[in-house]
Amino acid sequence: MSTIQVDVVSAEASIFSGQAKFVALPGEAGELGILPGHVPLITRIKPGAVRIEKADGDEEFVFVAGGILEVQPHHITVLSDTAIRGHDLDEAKAMEARKSAEEALKNAKSDIDLAKAQSELAVMAAQIAALRKYRQKK
Repeated sequence: MSTIQVDVVSAEASIFSGQAKFVALPGEAGELGILPGHVPLITRIKPGAVRIEKADGDEEFVFVAGGILEVQPHHITVLSDTAIRGHDLDEAKAMEARKSAEEALKNAKSDIDLAKAQSELAVMAAQIAALRKYRQKK
């Protein structure tokens, strides 16, 4: 089976770089599945899990807090401000951040504060869901 080069990059570091048979991730309009030779595409992605089926058959999970996806026939690039490897996700830390976002939502004094709290809450909910999905696969 053919493979495709996949790079997942955050603002701080390269999170994953390697060959893959298949990549699934949360597109803005729904789940996207990408195989080698996919038609070129640029789209925004939502917070959630990027599942990479590596060339050796193992799977890699990466949580992204939204971002941009670029697909070329032989190369996939995922750009995100925040990207965390599945094995580095910390449920206790994510739950605490979700509680902080819920508290900020209750105490929002302006539309900007409300929007920021809602966004943070959505990202934390997606991170917790990605962590649980990762644990189920293990």
